Amino acid sequence: MLRDINKSSALAAKTASLRATRKAAAAEADETLFTIGDLAREFGVTLRTLRFYEDRGLISPRRSGMTRLYNEKARDRLALILKGKHLGFTLTEIRAMLDAEDKDAGELKLGRDQVAEQIAHLERQKAEIEQAINELRATLARLG
Repeated sequence: MLRDINKSSALAAKTASLRATRKAAAAEADETLFTIGDLAREFGVTLRTLRFYEDRGLISPRRSGMTRLYNEKARDRLALILKGKHLGFTLTEIRAMLDAEDKDAGELKLGRDQVAEQIAHLERQKAEIEQAINELRATLARLG
């Protein structure tokens, strides 16, 4: 029981320290900051995903000790990365779009040919998936 109280106290102290660090950093930069956990919850991704994007140089958090702090720009950039992934683009393609986006902030820069290629790619995937579903339905029907 005493150990649980000590753990709880240690967790509360760590949480208070993290909040103080975030507040101080935000006041310094006069901007809203988010922890890795904040962004993971907001966008429904894992911490591992965010660290992977960081390792790939797609997002760059500020550090305060061991704590990663993301500003609004990094948050917006993450939203664009996830939009690109949702549209089926590779991280390499997304990086190129983000580099172009940095010049004109706001959305992924997609060329006409790039969009047409991606549509064709997704149509092929859709056809393959539909074929697999039909084969599985036929198998299921044979199994009774």
